[in-house]
Amino acid sequence: MVHRDLWRRLLLIDRDLKEFYKVVDDLRFVLTEECPLVLNSTATRNVLDVYDRWVRANEKARAYILVSISDVLNKKHEVMPTAREIMASLQEMFGQPLSSVRHEAIKYVYVTRMKD
Repeated sequence: MVHRDLWRRLLLIDRDLKEFYKVVDDLRFVLTEECPLVLNSTATRNVLDVYDRWVRANEKARAYILVSISDVLNKKHEVMPTAREIMASLQEMFGQPLSSVRHEAIKYVYVTRMKD
């Protein structure tokens, strides 16, 4: 019985770690890559897949960023459509280089997820 509980816990930890790494990957993806343009309905499946991944990753990254900042900053930035714009605005406000802000955002997600 103890072994079964241990295996169950290990499987849950493994699932959570996989989800965590996906979140960090998505955050890094939208902060370092421009949104791919889909110019028309004749775009290739590959282009559409990359675009769809970017949009989903951006939504997730925006949510993580907006919940991790104060209410005042959240109100100011919630109208910005991309995580990259939010990060650039925060960098401008607080004067850190964008690469440092990106690193801090990824670190925040990492530390927060590890505590959960």
